[in-house]
Amino acid sequence: MTFRDPLQDDRGNNDVTVARPGGTGLHVADNRGTVPSAGVAQAFLVGEGMAGGYGKGANILNGCTIAAEKGQIAVIVGPNGAGKSTAMKAIFGMLDLRQGSIRLNGEDITRLTPQARVAKGMAFVPQVRNIFPSMSVEENLEMGAFLRRDDISSTIEQIYTLFPILKTKRRQPAGELSGGQRQQVAVGRALMTRPSVLMLDEPTAGVSPIVMDELFDRIIEIARQGITILMVEQNARQALEIADRGYVLVQGANAFTGTGKELLADPQVRKSFLGG
Repeated sequence: MTFRDPLQDDRGNNDVTVARPGGTGLHVADNRGTVPSAGVAQAFLVGEGMAGGYGKGANILNGCTIAAEKGQIAVIVGPNGAGKSTAMKAIFGMLDLRQGSIRLNGEDITRLTPQARVAKGMAFVPQVRNIFPSMSVEENLEMGAFLRRDDISSTIEQIYTLFPILKTKRRQPAGELSGGQRQQVAVGRALMTRPSVLMLDEPTAGVSPIVMDELFDRIIEIARQGITILMVEQNARQALEIADRGYVLVQGANAFTGTGKELLADPQVRKSFLGG
């Protein structure tokens, strides 16, 4: 895992639409239970036709499908209460689906626990409570390697290359860091598992625009190493600028699907979800 210059990356220009293989253009998805296209079925990570909620409550997800290819960035956006974080949790196994399936690299993992999904190569960074504040930065990274039995020192150095400030502060309690630095610790800890899929729930929540741009640069850098990124993000416009795939959810269902650039260019998406 050798991280490269994110400025060499041009996101969103070479996509084949997941919704309509071989074509381009914005896809307004329906959710009538039809068989998904081959592009969806063959994607590296697929949450297909997901329906479910919490406990015995009403469904929050209503048939949405989220797919991401290996080494690409897929972004889920939408209004508050649209089910964005719930879709992320469903894909990671934190929500029992009442309908639909989850596949990773062609394997059905719908019934696996979150711990088993970590062993399969998935890593999840929640929006809050994503670090151990009383532990040092380096101890947090070491905790991320709890499933590993090999030498983790080279991976720690790779994390320090990706986030140089963490090396400077490696002995400092993580709870004393700034919000952006804590997010770096959280992402670094997830990367210690050497995942094939990195899932980020609102990674830029509460950070400054400058820190947000830096985090997005690092996310591009991670994806360039072949790691699939699935991200829920409140800063929709900025997130879609780096996205290979974008999904707009409304009431737990797909409203729009396209490349990041397609969604940014669509007048209806801009007016309804991006502030014009």
